[in-house]
Parts: sequence; C-alpha cells; structure tokens
Amino acid sequence: MRRLTGKVRTQDGQRGAVSLIVALLLVVLLGFAAMAVDVSMMFAEQAQLRNGADAAALAIAQTCAKYPTNSSCSNTGPLAANLANSNANDKLSNVKSIDLTTPNSVTVAVGAQQAGHTPNQVSLFFARALGISTAEVTAKSTAVWGRPGKGLKILPLALALCKLDISPLTGQGADQVLSLDKGCGRVPGGFGWIDNPGGTNCTVNVTAGQASDTGIWFSVNTGASAPQLCSANDFKQMNNQTVLFPLYDLAAGTGTSAKYYVTGFAAFFVTGYHFSNIQWPEAGGVANKSITGHFMKFVSLSQAFQMGPAADYQASIVRLTL
Repeated sequence: MRRLTGKVRTQDGQRGAVSLIVALLLVVLLGFAAMAVDVSMMFAEQAQLRNGADAAALAIAQTCAKYPTNSSCSNTGPLAANLANSNANDKLSNVKSIDLTTPNSVTVAVGAQQAGHTPNQVSLFFARALGISTAEVTAKSTAVWGRPGKGLKILPLALALCKLDISPLTGQGADQVLSLDKGCGRVPGGFGWIDNPGGTNCTVNVTAGQASDTGIWFSVNTGASAPQLCSANDFKQMNNQTVLFPLYDLAAGTGTSAKYYVTGFAAFFVTGYHFSNIQWPEAGGVANKSITGHFMKFVSLSQAFQMGPAADYQASIVRLTL
C-alpha cells in the first residue's frame, strides 16, 4: 500500500493559498464595485446638484437684475432652495451658501441632502466594506448680469432713443407707434435700418458705446422697405415677442451717407409692423413705415449678446460663468 500523506498535505496547502488569494481579490473586487456603483451614484447626484445650482444662480441673477431690492435677491431668500430641490430626483438638497458680495454676481453652492443624514453627505453601499460609509457631494454655480453692449441682431432694425418710454413704477411704457417719418429733431425717424454691406443674411452685428468711438457709428438704409436680405419669415421671429433693439441717439449725413450712433440696447415688445412689402398682423391696422408696441424692463438669457460699457436702458443680460 502506497502512502498518500505527502500528497494530501500539498493539496491542503494549495487550498489554503487559493483561499488567501480569493480573500485578497475579494477586497479588490469590492473596491472596483465601490468605484463602479458608488462613484456613478455620486456623479449622478452631482449632476442633479449642478442643475439645481445653475437654475438657482440664474433665477437669482435675473431677479437682482430686474428688481435689486426684491427679497429673493439676498443670501437668505427661498428661491435658491426651491429651485435646487426641484432639480433633485428626491426633491431634497441643501443650499450651502448664496454669495452676493461681488457686484452684479451671485454664486450658489448646493450640497446633497438625505433624510436623517448630515447635510452634503450621501450614503455609500459597497464602499462600506472598506470602512467608508458616506461621501460629500456638492456643486457650485456663478451667474453674472449686466448691460448688453454687443449683439448679433436677427433684424437690422434700430429704434430712436428719444422714443424710449419705461415707467419706473410698472417697468413698462405706453403703447406707441414708431414711424419712419416722425423723428425727434436730430434724428430722421422713430426707427431706421442698419446697413449691412457685404452681408449674406438678415442678421447684423451691433456694438454700443461712446460717440467718440467710430466703431459704433453704423451706416443706415433710409428706405421704407425692409432690406432685401430680410424675408417675412425673419420678421415673424419678433411677432408678439420682446426684442432687444439697438437705440441710436445721434445721426450724421443724409441719404446713402447717413450714419447712426448706437448708444445702447432696450427691450421692445412688438405688437405689429408694416414695412412696405412686409406686414403683420396681415389683417392691417398698422400704418406703413411703422412698428407698434411698447418698451419694457427686461432680462434676457440670449447667448447672442455680450456685456459691455453701454448706456443703461433697463435691459440686462444674464450669464453662467462657473
């Protein structure tokens, strides 16, 4: 009979070695599981917080730009919490801070919030096996506001500054008719067309600034008809819409050599227009060579405009910077 003692011992040793390797690998596998599951959960949570922080920063910036003394334009207002919570899947979040110390800027910091847990912390699952039960998840967003100083205008239309009318009480002006034939003494009409030589479509870049800057004097088309590059569909984009229009304060030259000085931008709610061959409403009622509507205090999120050193005509733009 052969003795098998030595062979059995070797197999027992191998089993022990395999068990040790499996135990070590289990720790590694749990680590990968923690990374795959817990980290993914943290990224998802942070995405919700980022959305909430962006929404809160934009809303506070819009409020401060339009109503600086409003209670929501403060570091204790409920607006940030409401928007942060509404962007969380579980409707819970923690507003860590609202910083308004920098002029025309607000920074909102938001953290996770789980019922019965420490603010800004989320519970982990697989990572608990490694002795890590929670992790901090936060997001921060900054929004700024200011006057529009430069922008890409869908329509090359400028309004006369002398027609600007906005009530300080209501933030809106009276309905009026801006006519090409009725000017303000030093300007030829209530509105005018900005010439776009070499352009291939209806849009035109307009910059506002100081009269001494030759770059903000724009050649104008004094005709009553809309520019040939503009179609009725281009004009439809301002039907019943609030549009940021450049305002001109000075005029130089006459006819084809005329120029306008653009001093800033103002918001105008368009209710009708008639430009010879283009008219809305189509049923009529708007005299030829005129645009109807009213000026108003307005905050725009349009990416077509940049902030700049333009005059303040109660129009603002808001941007996310972080």
